[in-house]
Amino acid sequence: MAKKVFADAKSAIAGVQDGMTLILGGFGLCGIPENSILALKASGAKNLTCVSNNAGVDDGGLGLLLQTRQIRKMISSYVGENATFEKQYLAGELELEFCPQGTLAERMRAGGAGIPGFYTPTGVGTLVAEGKEVREFEGRKYILERAIKGDFAFVKAWKGDHFGNLVYRKTSRNFNPVAATAGKITVAEVEHLVAPGELDPDEVHTPGIYVQRIFQGVNYEKRIEQRTVRKEA
Repeated sequence: MAKKVFADAKSAIAGVQDGMTLILGGFGLCGIPENSILALKASGAKNLTCVSNNAGVDDGGLGLLLQTRQIRKMISSYVGENATFEKQYLAGELELEFCPQGTLAERMRAGGAGIPGFYTPTGVGTLVAEGKEVREFEGRKYILERAIKGDFAFVKAWKGDHFGNLVYRKTSRNFNPVAATAGKITVAEVEHLVAPGELDPDEVHTPGIYVQRIFQGVNYEKRIEQRTVRKEA
């Protein structure tokens, strides 16, 4: 189990190649695998398909990989904070598969559970349903959505131990748990890497069975995408 522990992000992402599908946890700039994204940028891997709730911002998150044009396709539910994304998409330089947020989470969860697909009413009668099988159950129409699996999955947790057990903190417990299950190789970066036995089993959100690599992250930045303040009276 100790072999799961890697020295840093660079060594933990080894094996990522051009054209791979990568699943990344996080919501906006909360709970994103910052160190792994920087290492991916430095690796130069290109033509990547990235599956993430969002595409980051221009100077943060997956926006860094968009700047270097390493991403060929995004599968996301929200991309409204990234001007670089907008320019590349409108210019036909970036493929986009929009997916409703709950459906995206369930596609990841299904991939990790070994379920090839599922039916959902979300998107029936819209562009989301184009080209997908439609079936009726108890008088209501549902569309078939396929599970998502990644060559790699990258997640970020608050704490993790040498076995790969993970604990997320507050809002970062969003897409990270489902993303962690859906990678052939799951890489976890943590704010605190602790010894086996230090985590309360009842507090573990992602069991170590899903995690193949783990490392202690550094230099985390607590950013706010859009700061809203109340005007003075």
